[in-house]
Amino acid sequence: MPLWQREKVQSLSRRVSPAETTPELDPYSPQPSFWRDQADYVTATIVFVFSVALTVLAFPPYSTPELAYACLVPGLFWAYRRPPFKLYAGTMLAAQAVAWTILLGWLHHVTWGGLFLLGPFIGAWVGAWFLAAWWALPRMMGRKTPVRMMVLLGLAGLWCINEWLRTFVLGGFPWLPLAASQWERVSVLQLAAYTGQGGVAFVLVSMNLGFAAYAHRLFCEGVSGLNKRSQEFFLAVFLLFVALSVHVQETFNRAPYYSTLGRVAFVQPYVPQEVKWDPTKAPGIIATLEKTTLAAAATKPDLILWPEAVTPWAVRGDSNVRDFTESLVKRAGSSLLLGSIAIEDLGRPEERWLNGAFLVTPEAGLQPTYYAKRKLVPFGEFVPFRPVLGWLKKFVPIGDDFARGTEASSLLVPMRGESVAFGALICYEDIFPSLARASVLSGADVLTVVTNNGWFGEGGATYQHAAHSVLRAVENRRPVLRCGNGGWSGWIDEFGNARFTMREENGNIYFRGAQVATIARDSRWIGRTSFYTRHGDWFVLLSLALAASAYFLLSNHTPARSRR
Repeated sequence: MPLWQREKVQSLSRRVSPAETTPELDPYSPQPSFWRDQADYVTATIVFVFSVALTVLAFPPYSTPELAYACLVPGLFWAYRRPPFKLYAGTMLAAQAVAWTILLGWLHHVTWGGLFLLGPFIGAWVGAWFLAAWWALPRMMGRKTPVRMMVLLGLAGLWCINEWLRTFVLGGFPWLPLAASQWERVSVLQLAAYTGQGGVAFVLVSMNLGFAAYAHRLFCEGVSGLNKRSQEFFLAVFLLFVALSVHVQETFNRAPYYSTLGRVAFVQPYVPQEVKWDPTKAPGIIATLEKTTLAAAATKPDLILWPEAVTPWAVRGDSNVRDFTESLVKRAGSSLLLGSIAIEDLGRPEERWLNGAFLVTPEAGLQPTYYAKRKLVPFGEFVPFRPVLGWLKKFVPIGDDFARGTEASSLLVPMRGESVAFGALICYEDIFPSLARASVLSGADVLTVVTNNGWFGEGGATYQHAAHSVLRAVENRRPVLRCGNGGWSGWIDEFGNARFTMREENGNIYFRGAQVATIARDSRWIGRTSFYTRHGDWFVLLSLALAASAYFLLSNHTPARSRR
């Protein structure tokens, strides 16, 4: 090889420094951008905002229950994209914590500390379900249709288990299950007569999963034509039609089956909470009860309802209160079902206090049998873990802890010549499905809820609380009569329809007064119990089996890799 050629080859092959090989930046080439570098965080912010907004607006007091069909979609759609676990978990847990703190905002009337403890805790409990979705949804992509459908059913079942467990955690606080969002859309609620509230939540969560699957297939999987169809979505729609078919079967053509029960007067004394337990205010409370009750009695009702703990001190244990109540009932000429306190003398220096529901008749006065509340409010009626937390005080200034009732005993109320068994639920007992079910199994023909929502102010809590009574009515196919201190008071039929609500002329439910409604029953359900009442929470076991099956199918395959 000639010398000049050897020198050229050597010059081309010699190693050059990195600085010599670095090209100048092309001003027209795509440059690194803040938004591209921060894409995950921008997505997290969008998902956070939409998750909070949709969750809050899906529940009462807002009248947009249709959002419950989509409130989970932002988090589910994002899970399909395989975001980093820490970012996803932090975003979804924070979103639910904020949403539930807003939903439980009425607690600030009782305790700010309780609000900022309970709200985030319930939010984190609900938000934990999204972690299962983060694990499962990417793994189902590309799988056969039966596997994808089983994953949908398994995740919906896992949601039901998550809600059911809230009945027990921290003594139980199953406030606002997803089914409660539909309290004004009873068509989808009829499934609860067979499955309990869990079946309704199952359908709603399935629809959320179906929408998310369809959206991801449509926009992110690069398919076209008929391949865009999402079988998960069509399965969810099928489940929704099953729920609606129950409504068509059971609620149409009801008129021939109406049977009048009687006329009931609902009394709202609207006693401010700050004066309720002040002995110096007792005469004023007595005067309010007398005035509103006699106004109701002028319409000749078969029964008068008073709310929870309405009398100043105990109707059973304080002779003055008892004498006043019996005298007033005689003047009214109608039976009275009221919430008050019972003080039982146990033959020792100690007394036993119970929050109860009592019946007073014009002929016999205060009846010896009464209903004692079975589910007490922590820090309101008792201090949990008293050996440890005894230094904490209750927010109800009454003596020591209340005693707990143990029996679902009914009150036999004379109504138009027959004795009707009223199963009482006091305060937030109606948020526990098992308590209403036990009352019906014990023979209750009608459920009645006496409550004092004066603690919660004039906000969302009253409507949220009433939503649970709708669920109990549908589950057990029993009318529910509800009487609150200042609202929500009214009558809910066996199918969850609010047939009567106490309102002023301007539509306000928060007022002092009395109104009367004629109560009817569906004769097909007199003396008959629903499938759910007879068999209880069988759907929870089915949900557990579906969740376990979905986990088994996915865990026996190589999981999809995360981006990070």
